[in-house]
Amino acid sequence: MAKNTYKSNTFKKGDKEKKSSKLNIQWNFLKDRRLHLAFGFFLLTASIFLFTAFVSYLFTGKSDMSVLQSVSETGVKASGAEMDNWLGLLGAQSAYYFIFKWFGLAAFLIPPFLFLAGYRITFNKVIFSIKSAFTFMAFFLFWFSLLLGFMVFESGKITAFSFLCGGIGYELAVLFNSLFGWGTYLILILSLLIFIVFYFDVTSLLFFNSKSANDNQAADEEEKVSFAEEKTHADQEETSMTSEEVHDEFTEEEESLDDASTWTVSEQKPKKAPPQEELTMEVENTLENKVVQEEPPKEEEKPEMEVEESNFDEKLGKKVENYDPTLDLSSYKYPTLDLLADHDSGKVKVTQEELEANKDKILETLTNFKIKIQSIKATIGPTVTLYEIVPEAGVKISKIKNLEDDIALSLAALGIRIIAPIPGKGTIGIEVPNKNREMVSMKSVLATDKFLKSDKELPIIMGKTISNDVFIADLAKMPHLLMAGATGQGKSVGLNVMLASLIYKKHPSQLKFVLVDPKKVELTVFNKLERHFLATLPGTEEPIITDTKKVVNTLNSLCIEMDNRYDLLKDAGCRNLKEYNNKFISRKLNPEKGHKFLPYIVLVIDELADLMMTAGKEVETPIARLAQLARAIGIHLIIATQRPSVNVITGIIKANFPARLSFRVTSKIDSRTILDASGSEQLVGMGDMLLSQGSDLIRLQCPFIDTPEIDEVVEYIGNQRGYEQAYQLPEFAGDDDDSKVGEVDLSERDALFDEAAKLIVLHQQGSTSLIQRKLKLGYNRAGRLIDQLEAAGIVGAFEGSKAREVLIPDEYSLEQLLNNIDNNH
Repeated sequence: MAKNTYKSNTFKKGDKEKKSSKLNIQWNFLKDRRLHLAFGFFLLTASIFLFTAFVSYLFTGKSDMSVLQSVSETGVKASGAEMDNWLGLLGAQSAYYFIFKWFGLAAFLIPPFLFLAGYRITFNKVIFSIKSAFTFMAFFLFWFSLLLGFMVFESGKITAFSFLCGGIGYELAVLFNSLFGWGTYLILILSLLIFIVFYFDVTSLLFFNSKSANDNQAADEEEKVSFAEEKTHADQEETSMTSEEVHDEFTEEEESLDDASTWTVSEQKPKKAPPQEELTMEVENTLENKVVQEEPPKEEEKPEMEVEESNFDEKLGKKVENYDPTLDLSSYKYPTLDLLADHDSGKVKVTQEELEANKDKILETLTNFKIKIQSIKATIGPTVTLYEIVPEAGVKISKIKNLEDDIALSLAALGIRIIAPIPGKGTIGIEVPNKNREMVSMKSVLATDKFLKSDKELPIIMGKTISNDVFIADLAKMPHLLMAGATGQGKSVGLNVMLASLIYKKHPSQLKFVLVDPKKVELTVFNKLERHFLATLPGTEEPIITDTKKVVNTLNSLCIEMDNRYDLLKDAGCRNLKEYNNKFISRKLNPEKGHKFLPYIVLVIDELADLMMTAGKEVETPIARLAQLARAIGIHLIIATQRPSVNVITGIIKANFPARLSFRVTSKIDSRTILDASGSEQLVGMGDMLLSQGSDLIRLQCPFIDTPEIDEVVEYIGNQRGYEQAYQLPEFAGDDDDSKVGEVDLSERDALFDEAAKLIVLHQQGSTSLIQRKLKLGYNRAGRLIDQLEAAGIVGAFEGSKAREVLIPDEYSLEQLLNNIDNNH
């Protein structure tokens, strides 16, 4: 068993420290790549040399024999001149010992093995597992020697080809003949069968296997190991290598792996935990989920309608067909996968050298701080690789946690994150960013069975986990999602991914979006979905809400919709939207009493910070109401911001958003604000994110969907026949309705009236937003001030999107007007 150099390392003062420094110097020398190349080339040359010498010996060995026996007398030069071997004296001597003295014809197995080892060390590429090759060579060296030797011994004659058994083979034959006689053939057959059983794992053959066919297939996938299978994208590969010297594998095997710590690279999960005395690194590289190229369910597939196809009507005395909400758009076709692009091959691009280097640096850093490790395992993800370590008994977890900066320094990597401990496991995790990260395409995720066959009410794709599993959440159970992330870290792409995943899964009759985009450019691409998936206020010209005043009205309108839906659920005796819709589909609710099929409504706000800055409490209050109460009646919120400060994500909002998603942020304070934990400041950007659904943090890589892809999907749906208009929310008229301008009483002017008037005249710009920014007011109060200024004759009438005309040219004229107003009121 290999020794655990890390476990056996102890640190004492004095002479022990000097010895440790000497060992470090030797360690560094052995890691020199030039030494690896020199040794690799030596092995390659030796393999060619021996093979040529062996072949030549078959023809020249007999004539060279007498010369070899007299080398000591005639000298090297003279003997070499007389040699017939193609490689001279050294070639003849090598062949003489390997073939005649030792192994006979079986010696021809040695050059191929040396070539495999040299090729592995020189080019860092594996033609065949060195461990398997060494086992094969060692067994058949003696097996063939014994077989040929016994055949020569039994014949009782020394022929010209008797030397092909070798000296070792002949001596073994004599020994086995004394023990077993002709039974030696039985021993040879038995040993060959045992070797085949263990080397080729013939238990997987049908007539040797006592398991069922399914168990047999599972065993094949879990236990078969060969490099050829890796080349053909089979299920598994397994190669053994040492942590002390990665490239010098052959040398360490000859030394019986003394002072080495083995680790295994495998594409499957470990079958057994490693022994405590052997430091094992298992690299789990989960292959990409099986992709099924099929389209999402068509309109005839309605998984959420878990009701009978017909219902008995007591009044009519017969069965009636269930109500089908999709009939209004019965010709609707779901978007297809070919509308999306393949952005990447989907293969993990982490090299074996990168894994080995990172593992060595982590262990070296821990060893330097006197932390002993029992085992280490790596799981390769699309963005980061998770190294799971099991410390020895007595090691404090906090001690490892405090080494985050030291490990980051040794790896020279940005974004090192230590999870101590990993929830649900007895291990400590170290997340290290990959040098070549994988881009997860939206198409590859949508095409997986996990999404296509999902039975979630509102499935939204979050991304891929570290183990390359597709992570799909149910927005209906979240029930709301709060997102944060600095500019350019993937927040808007994440919103597009969530919207696209819902669009690919739901029929327009089952889902409506309310899209709020203060930035005016991020969500406008969804405009063409107005008559399919969007919900708006009556009389709204633009389906995507960008104006703050309309945002406030829309949020309050959603609150009215929420109250109306609760009234319907109360009358129907249902506890949630799913129960209510199932009753309605079964025709157990009367439409004449106001009952109707209710779609899910998802409110998406792309930038909360801007709304909080301009409207404050007027936005916070309805958002808090919806977050507290709207889950049961099918209204769900997805709110994003790039500034997760406490004045944006207030306590009342945060308390009702148990699901939080954070892309990379700029500071630990922002991370704690959004997640109640640090960590998102250590992310590496470009869709790298942390999802919190309670106490656990899950690291995910968000899929990428480009704007042209969204355009294609939206265009595909928008060109189909839709409803006559967007889904209409209840009307809501704010306190600042323009129709009340004529009723303004200047005797009850706002306390900031004079200041607002001077601001408008000074800038010669009659806009509500100017008053909001300069006086730091909410939209409603600023609107009332504008109405009072209009009534006083300071600004002109409302002109749509244009700023109002300023009727007072200068401050002197304004002073006169204000004096007149004061005198009259």
